[in-house]
Amino acid sequence: MYPVILMTGTIAMILLVVYIGRTLGKKHVDLGLVRMESLHLGKWGHTNVVFPVAMMLCYAIHAWAGSVSTQGSIHEMLRWSLLAMFALLASLLAASECGLRWFAFGWQLAGGMLVLSGILAVCGVLPLAYGVMRIADPEISSAGARLGGLLQYPNAYGAIVGMYALERLTAAAAVLAGRAVPASRLFAAVLPLMPAQAALLLSESRGAWLAAGCATAAAFALQRRGARLPLLLALAAPLACAAWLYRQLAAAQLAPAPVPGLLALAGAWAAALLGTLLLCRLWHSGARAGRAAAMAATVLACIAAALMAAASTAERFAAGVGTGASRLQMWRDALQLWAEAAWLGHGGETWRNMFRAIQSSPYVGGEVHSGLLDLALDTGLLGIAPIAGWILFTLRSIRRFGPRLLPPVLVFVLHGAVDFDWSYSLSWMLFIWLAAWAVALRTEGESASPQPFTNGTFAPTVKLASTPRQSQRYAYHLTLRASCSKLAPFKRYIAAFLLACWLGGTVWMTARYAWADMQYRYALAEPIGTTASVEHLKSAYRLNPTRPDLVIALARTLPQAEAKPILLDGLSYSPKDPDLYLQLGRLASHLGEGKQAGKYFITATALNRYDVETWRAVLYWMEHAAMREISEGQTWEAKQTAVIGIQMLERYKELATQVNSKRMRNDRRFLLHASASSAGENLRRIAMGPFERARWSLGKY
Repeated sequence: MYPVILMTGTIAMILLVVYIGRTLGKKHVDLGLVRMESLHLGKWGHTNVVFPVAMMLCYAIHAWAGSVSTQGSIHEMLRWSLLAMFALLASLLAASECGLRWFAFGWQLAGGMLVLSGILAVCGVLPLAYGVMRIADPEISSAGARLGGLLQYPNAYGAIVGMYALERLTAAAAVLAGRAVPASRLFAAVLPLMPAQAALLLSESRGAWLAAGCATAAAFALQRRGARLPLLLALAAPLACAAWLYRQLAAAQLAPAPVPGLLALAGAWAAALLGTLLLCRLWHSGARAGRAAAMAATVLACIAAALMAAASTAERFAAGVGTGASRLQMWRDALQLWAEAAWLGHGGETWRNMFRAIQSSPYVGGEVHSGLLDLALDTGLLGIAPIAGWILFTLRSIRRFGPRLLPPVLVFVLHGAVDFDWSYSLSWMLFIWLAAWAVALRTEGESASPQPFTNGTFAPTVKLASTPRQSQRYAYHLTLRASCSKLAPFKRYIAAFLLACWLGGTVWMTARYAWADMQYRYALAEPIGTTASVEHLKSAYRLNPTRPDLVIALARTLPQAEAKPILLDGLSYSPKDPDLYLQLGRLASHLGEGKQAGKYFITATALNRYDVETWRAVLYWMEHAAMREISEGQTWEAKQTAVIGIQMLERYKELATQVNSKRMRNDRRFLLHASASSAGENLRRIAMGPFERARWSLGKY
């Protein structure tokens, strides 16, 4: 996200400089897309900026006051700052004269790119890394492959292409509602529908399907009575053809030969266009038989599409509800974690940093699969409040000014509540785009009617005062307006100063973190331990001391006396990171401080209890520490260290037994490793037997 933030921040700062130049009395500047007089955004435009700024401030407070992960809080702060800048630019575009056309063009461009890139990747024409997820588990995919597109995650991809498909469906329905629709205009309206619906089906996301179905039902209910049947006419043929194409591609596990795949795509696309044209002509023919035939064909097409889609995913539904049960278990764990800080939350990326410590079974999931729960864990109820207010405000705005944009927003809200679409900045950008689009529709509607404002200046109607009291009130209002006009420049300067601080701070911090990331990559490219690698690591650490993996990488290249303070400083930024505790335990084991190493290792295993490699490392280094103490003549300390190691081994065995006896879903393949028994025997001998000072040698873990 760093390059995107830098680019967006730079554009926003250029606009700010131009605006400041205008307010200081310089010549009028027209940037082509946005005239600088339109910086008066109005209530709707300002609101779309205020809410993401409020979320940015929530994460900034967590980063400043301390959280589960300072790095995570800063990342989220920068992400919401990006969204606030994007909302500002979108609001400026909505206030401009040509904004409406640009919103339509931008939506078509983004949606078309996402859909076509995914479809062409399936057909083998466009190489797309991780565009198709392949897996043999029937609980996750019936076809053995699912389309993830540019997002590389099928569920989020399905939700976003579903948003695009719903917006295009309502737009096509509006065109089909007209009686005399030329074939060219009809084809242009329904052209994106078939590939968009096919991409939605190829994602095989049951949640995205359900969200899109609910949004379609809402779109049908919100249509005027005369426009409901055109909605079904626009839906039927593309959906049936998309279902047929989905069945063909699913049978080939989303890897058909390029020529047959492209032929199937072209045939389905042409059939969708011609079928829609036929239905439209039958419906508008005026004959009762023609309308009946159109209705019958529409119903049959929808039923056939549903049956083909259900038949293609029957194996997944028959495999059980394992993924659903895992998600419910994940949500229960998340709710318990949220209850520990219900009002304020734990800071940015809470679930990613804490789920290993609180999970009730060894499942894999760096995302909580619920945008609402994720925000609640991060910012608590105080962070949920602005998000809920923003969504409700946007739904109200769109319902009033752009009803046809409501279904895609419903897909965003419904699916984001049960999956992690909201972790993608792209999803929020599309939401902001739709909200600003509604503002542009409102602006377009107002420009068509007389307004009491002309070029930003109030033009009062002349009304003679009939009484002295009315004259006094009129004079008071004129005086108040004059005072406000004198204060307006001062307010603009304050607003410009605050904007400059915000944009400048965001760009500066992002540039710093981006350079640190680049230095870290340079260090990883060099051989470990070389002078160049160490210098790059030190440079990256100076720029970003909050990144735990960077702290660990640097500590491993430094002498022990220098490494420990750096690791302890890293704990102040990431107090729940198990790898930092594991590294501190290794360092204490090297120094022969077995008891201290045990404290670090106990914390490390508590924060990552279902990880086999962590338990193997802990037992190895406890044995290492005990042997080091024996070699230094500290027999009593070695026995204490061995006892602590045995207690850890018993805890490891207890967890492994629970997983086996309760038949937990074991996605992390947690089991009792064979090396644990060997380490346990050595620790027991050390704990129970007399020793002499011995020379010893242990390999590196």
